[in-house]
Amino acid sequence: MTPKREYDERDIRVRAKGSSRPRTKDRPEHQSAIEAKVVTVDRGRITCMIESGTLVMAMKARELGKNSVVVGDQVLLIGDTSGKTDSLARVVKVHNRRNSLTRTLDDAGSLSRTIAANVDQMIIVAAAADPIPRLGFIDRCLVVAFDQGITPVIVITKTDLASPEEFLSSYRNLDVEVRTTQRGGDLSSLQELLRDKISVFIGHSGVGKSTLVNALLGSKVRATGDVNEITGRGKHTSSSAISIALPEGGWVIDTPGVRSFGLDHIDPSRVIGSFPEFAAAIEGCPKRCSHNELACALDSYVESHQSLRERLASLRRLLTSEREPVA
Repeated sequence: MTPKREYDERDIRVRAKGSSRPRTKDRPEHQSAIEAKVVTVDRGRITCMIESGTLVMAMKARELGKNSVVVGDQVLLIGDTSGKTDSLARVVKVHNRRNSLTRTLDDAGSLSRTIAANVDQMIIVAAAADPIPRLGFIDRCLVVAFDQGITPVIVITKTDLASPEEFLSSYRNLDVEVRTTQRGGDLSSLQELLRDKISVFIGHSGVGKSTLVNALLGSKVRATGDVNEITGRGKHTSSSAISIALPEGGWVIDTPGVRSFGLDHIDPSRVIGSFPEFAAAIEGCPKRCSHNELACALDSYVESHQSLRERLASLRRLLTSEREPVA
C-alpha cells in the first residue's frame, strides 16, 4: 500500500491571473516611428500616407482604444512602412487634434462618433430639390463648424431643378460662403475655394455629394446613387470617410451620407464665440444664460443696434436647433 502523503503550505500553488510579468506604466518611446496622415479607416484597417507619398496599410495599437483613429489624424507609425502588398504597419500614437467633426448618435447624448479631424473647411452639401433641402440639418452642421473653429461653406447642388434663393435667404445674416452647382456646371469658383485647404464634405444621402467630389477630382473615385422616389431618401453609396488629394492642391474628405446629426456634445458658449459682435453684450447676461430667455442681455443690446437684430435671430436659431430626426 502506498503511504498517504502529508501536505504543507509549500505544496500550495496559486495561479496568477493573466500574465505573471510585473505590470509597468512605462510605454515604449518608439523612437524609430515615422509621421503619417490617416487617409481612410475601414473595418479596422487604417490607410496612411507617409511623407514620401507612399500609402501604408496599418492597424491600431491596442492601447489607443476603440474608435481612436479617424480620417485626417496625424499619427506615428512603426513596423513595415514600405507600402508593399500584404505589408502591415502599426499606429502607435495619435497627435492632438486641432479640431474634429463629431456628431451625437443617441438620445442620451452619451454616444458620439468622430467623422474626421484637423480640417480647415466644412462643405455642407444640400440639393435644391430631389431631395428637398433641410434647414435643420444645415443649422446643426453650422453649429459644429462654429464650435470647432471650422470655416463653413454651403454648397447647393441640382440648381437646374429648382431655385435655392428662398432657402438660402435664411443664411444671409451668418456671413457663410455659399456656392451653387448643377450637373455639368462650372466648378471653378468652388475649386478655388478648396485650393490648398483640407475640406470635409458632409450631407444627406442623395444630394449629389459624391458626384460633386468626383467632378472636382476629375475621376470616378466615389460611388454614386439615386434618390428613392417614394421615400425621398438617398441611398448610402459611401460606407466610410476617405481623404483624397485634389489635383490643384489641398485635400477633400468625403464622408458617408448622414441621416441624423445630434448636438448634445456641443458647448453653446463656443458657438457664441463665433459671433464676436455679441462678445461685450453677453458679459451682462445672468449666469448660465441660454441667450434665448427674458433676462438675456442680448435683447437690450440689439435695441440700440438694430442692424444686428436678424443676426441675433440667426444665432438663436442655431442655439436652439433640435436633433435632426431619422428620415
